[in-house]
Amino acid sequence: MWFSSCLQESKLSSLDQHTAAYLDGFRLRSFVFKPTTRLLETRGGIVVLWNDDYITLNDCVTGEFHLSADIEVRECLTKFRLSVIYGPTRYRARQRFLEELKGIKPENNTRWLLLGDFNLICKATDKNNRKLNLSLMRQFHKALNECELQEIHLQNRKFTWSNERRQTKLMKLDRFLCNAEWDSAFPSHVLHALSTSLSDHAPLLLSSQSGPRRPRTFRFENF
Repeated sequence: MWFSSCLQESKLSSLDQHTAAYLDGFRLRSFVFKPTTRLLETRGGIVVLWNDDYITLNDCVTGEFHLSADIEVRECLTKFRLSVIYGPTRYRARQRFLEELKGIKPENNTRWLLLGDFNLICKATDKNNRKLNLSLMRQFHKALNECELQEIHLQNRKFTWSNERRQTKLMKLDRFLCNAEWDSAFPSHVLHALSTSLSDHAPLLLSSQSGPRRPRTFRFENF
């Protein structure tokens, strides 16, 4: 059972209830939506879907590059801030994106989970060739440090995106990050890539399976 699903680059300017449910196979009925913009034309857009039996979502806000909301996992009454990102592909917009990223950092002691398609890499090993923008990589890394975020390790895949051409370009553009408070609340989380033939991005599944002493369970599907 998926409890929540996050989609980036939906390429949708509008979304109704039936279409939202269809996007996740009618497993999740509730949703919030950030549409594409004229600036991004057919790119962009974020959709978050969830199951009301397991998750409560409140105080949703959107920015140019993100959608954020307060999440409560009903089973354990644990609350955290969720931010879903779709980063720009155009170089001129990336400075605005990094400033917005730093600006959405929640107040101290707030559990924070940040995920999405950042369209940026942190380090040379996030790409399968040596054509690197070192300055932009440093700026991205600095922004994540200022937000006090740590990356959740992807267990079974090195790259999350492929250009799907003969001269293959591979990159790690999609990632989950969290702060120390979120990490302490969900200590047994694990992140895996799922197989797909429908996208040039690999869907990522973050889940936590806990034993009898820790009755906490959640799952986020991200693609």
